[in-house]
Amino acid sequence: MAEMKEISPNASAGEKLLNWVDNRFPASKLYNEHLGQYYAPKNFNFWYIFGSLALLVLVIQIVTGIFLVMHYKPDAALAFASVEYIMRDVPWGWLVRYMHSTGASAFFIVVYLHMFRGLIYGSYRKPRELIWLFGCAIFLCLMAEAFMGYLLPWGQMSYWGAQVIVNLFAAIPFVGPDLALLIRGDYVVGDATLNRFFSFHVIAVPLVLLGLVAAHIIALHEVGSNNPDGVEIKSTKGKDGHPLDGIPFHPYYTVHDIFAVSMFLMVFTAIIFFAPEFGGYFLEYNNFIPADPLKTPAHIAPVWYFTPYYSMLRAITSEMMYALIACVAGAALFAVFKTRMPALFKAVIAGAAAVVAVLMLSIDAKFWGVVVMGGAVIILFFLPWLDYSPVKSIRYRPSWHKYLYGLFVIVFLILGYLGVQPPSPMGERVSQVGTLFYFGFFLLMPWWSKLGEAKAVPDRVTFAAH
Repeated sequence: MAEMKEISPNASAGEKLLNWVDNRFPASKLYNEHLGQYYAPKNFNFWYIFGSLALLVLVIQIVTGIFLVMHYKPDAALAFASVEYIMRDVPWGWLVRYMHSTGASAFFIVVYLHMFRGLIYGSYRKPRELIWLFGCAIFLCLMAEAFMGYLLPWGQMSYWGAQVIVNLFAAIPFVGPDLALLIRGDYVVGDATLNRFFSFHVIAVPLVLLGLVAAHIIALHEVGSNNPDGVEIKSTKGKDGHPLDGIPFHPYYTVHDIFAVSMFLMVFTAIIFFAPEFGGYFLEYNNFIPADPLKTPAHIAPVWYFTPYYSMLRAITSEMMYALIACVAGAALFAVFKTRMPALFKAVIAGAAAVVAVLMLSIDAKFWGVVVMGGAVIILFFLPWLDYSPVKSIRYRPSWHKYLYGLFVIVFLILGYLGVQPPSPMGERVSQVGTLFYFGFFLLMPWWSKLGEAKAVPDRVTFAAH
């Protein structure tokens, strides 16, 4: 049993209460470790606000979700009407619903920016691999949460979007039809599907998400935050044991984040009050029409934050399969002729490439589209082991790396735009090129990340007081 801390009899009532709590629960210890005495690099910049904003939006989504559940009916015959009831008859219900729908898009905006910051500053590199893995798992949970929540209003796009996505699982060989049936809970998207998605959206996935967020933060505070220079501040400590290039998170970065939160909330509330549908991107106009299984919309597309991956799915056609087989063959030939390895290993690689080529031709392109769509997210988990650059931060990498990362962002945005648009021959070609570039960026990273001469990394962080 831990020794009880004593306090002066002349202490204030508040200090006595805190001491009583600390003797039974590590409140002060947790505060000091994760806020008051957590030393963060003093050269944080604009890119380091999005983690805190993601936490804010998570709280907004949970609180507004609780109030929505009070009035929502998870029943195929009543769901759409219950959402209309929330919008029209529940006091401030329209505000809560718009906060939740806008919050979903805001969540993905800040998470995409948060992940991009990790990408350019090498926040996934040793010793922060586990932080990155937890972050990617959070991203996967967010996608599952958003997809299941999208079905709940039971509008036209909710119904048909779920129909398309669930049917993709049926393309998986052998287990696909049974897996799709398990997800739907019926032979068609219906009441059973709605109830399943509701239970996962409200209970199961949020519990996993909260656990992963806690693990993400604990792992971050265990190894310390990265910074724009990619310098480990713990390697240079003062006599007091604190990093010389670090400052306490509170009050310095809490004030920094409060300013960012105030700016974010101004934009967030402006969208809620003046453009909650955001031109049909945040809330699609077809979703204000009740679900009709007998009337298919002219164009079915997911919400904007899924569209880059949806573009990759649509890019995989029978013609594209030949390009992918050529890529596999090229990679195998490169491994066989350009790397030093035993002849047995080279034979195994060549045989594996031949088997993959046969499988790609014998299995429907729709299945490989699903594989590519899933692989586009799963490949992010391997990023810490794909980057061979001698430096972490883009500040000290060869200058052309900045243009490559910029091109990656442009390609990703183009894929997102094409995913919203109806299919077209030109769009198909562009999305195929974009898909090849996306995967090439990561799969070829062990090669291109070593090219060029890196700049000298300083021993301590570069910081100018302002």
